[in-house]
Parts: sequence; structure tokens; C-alpha cells
Amino acid sequence: MYTAHFGLREAPFGITPDTSFFFGSPHSQEALNTLLVAARGGEGFIKITGEVGTGKTLLCRKFMATLGPDFVTAYIPNPYLEPRTLMLALADELEVALEREVDQHRMLKAITDRLLLLAGEGKRVLLCLDEAQAIPVESLEALRLLTNLETEKRKLLQIVLFGQPELNRKLELQSIRQLAQRITFHYHLGPLSRDDLDYYVAHRLQVAGRDGAALFSGAALARLYRASGGVPRLVNILAHKALMLCYGEGKQQVAGAHVQAAARDTLSTGQAGRGRAWPWLTALGAAAACLAGGMAWAFIR
Repeated sequence: MYTAHFGLREAPFGITPDTSFFFGSPHSQEALNTLLVAARGGEGFIKITGEVGTGKTLLCRKFMATLGPDFVTAYIPNPYLEPRTLMLALADELEVALEREVDQHRMLKAITDRLLLLAGEGKRVLLCLDEAQAIPVESLEALRLLTNLETEKRKLLQIVLFGQPELNRKLELQSIRQLAQRITFHYHLGPLSRDDLDYYVAHRLQVAGRDGAALFSGAALARLYRASGGVPRLVNILAHKALMLCYGEGKQQVAGAHVQAAARDTLSTGQAGRGRAWPWLTALGAAAACLAGGMAWAFIR
């Protein structure tokens, strides 16, 4: 695509949670610090919430990568599972060998034995659940019971819930009030501020290999913030499209008009932009095919 044109090693605004691009904005750094302090303090439940696209999954992966050798981590990206299946997923993450038709009692005993073995080795075990707002109430209660497992010194299992604000409403249910009372550390991940966005864009470009003049003009950054509201995922999608537009015109700096066109294509009435060809595509021949492939990237992923 446009990487060579702009002197980049790789595309800087992918939407997959690549920890090499983690940006320590005040929000994300405070959230990471909260997680590290709570995990090292042995808290049973920790909660991180944030709107769609604010970087919860990237934060989760950065957190797990930062913990160090004293921790064993288990990660379940889609916990919309009934209690037994959720326990099987945990057992799989902890490399617990189970018989094919194991009953509930033997499964829990096998998990407990594994947790005790790891504790005896001086390891802390931490389970991270992404998209936690989707966890059924019955499965949340099963998780609470798992955190009852402890030695005389500390819990055998710590659990971190990463979810959208709907998770807070679920935790207000009377039936799982005991779990809500056990969440002693929590943080809400917000969008980037206007100043943070400038640093965020510069950071991702630098990680991707950019070395030289500013790639986004001041007007482009201002429009990028207005269109995205500072939500990192939207920033990435719009910046990627704006770079494609700039490349398609053979220019070296993204202008406000490029971001405006990208925003119009992405945000106008939901699906409206998807079927509309960008004006310059028909004139670019072979480059148009390449850019159309890049466009598909933004919608497929």
C-alpha cells in the first residue's frame, strides 16, 4: 500500500491490538498502573471498563506482557459461556489435563490442584476476561466461587474483567452483589484528549518507522479529533483511510480535506459510505486496485 511512499516499515494504524504500538496516554497509563498495583497486591477481582474502541483489549495484552515471570496468565477473549464451558476454558488455559467426560467435581478439583501447584512454585495465577459484559450471570457467580480458593497468605486465582459500561449494570444485579463487593480496584478507560491525539498519532508513526517531517498537518489532526471524538479505534480507521487518500493523490502530507473525506466515507449514516467510489479512484488505474484492497481492510477486520 502506502508504506514505502511515506517512509514507513509497516502500516501504523492497524486495528489489531499490537502491544508494540501501545501508547501511554494519561488514561491508559493510569489504567495499566491500576492493574499492576492490584495484581501485585493479590486482589481477587479487578475491573476495567471503557466504551467500544477505547483500547481495552490492547491494554489487557500490554498488562499481561508486563507482569513478569512471577505470574501465570490465562486469557479468555469471548467469555459468553455457560459455567461448565467457562471452567473448561480456564482449565485449558492452565494446561490442566481432563478426562473426556469429566464431571464438575473432578474438574474443579483438577483446577484447584493446578492452582495449588503453581502457588507452591511461587506463581500468581491471573485470569483476564475480555468482553466481560457478555458473561452470563451464572458464570459470573461461578467465577466468584473460584476466587474463594486461597492459601493462608493469598488468593489462588485473581480475575480481571475487561468490559463495556454494560458490565457495570450487570454487576448491579442483586443476585451477584457478593461479586460486586469483591471488586476493590477498578478503572474507566476514556477517549484521548485533543493533546493526547497529537502524541498518539506521532507515536504510532514513529513506531512504524516514520522519520522526518510531520505526516499529518495541524488541520488534519484537528479534523481527526473532531471526527473520532478521541476514540483510538476510530482514529486508526480514519488515519488509515486519510493516508490512502493522500497516497492516491501523490502527496506527502495528509491535509484536513483527506481526513474529512475519510470521515464522510466512514461515519455518514452508517452504511452510506460503503458503496460510494472515491472520486480519484477511477483515474488511478493500477493504484486504484491496490487502494481498493486497502479499503477492504478497514471493513473486514
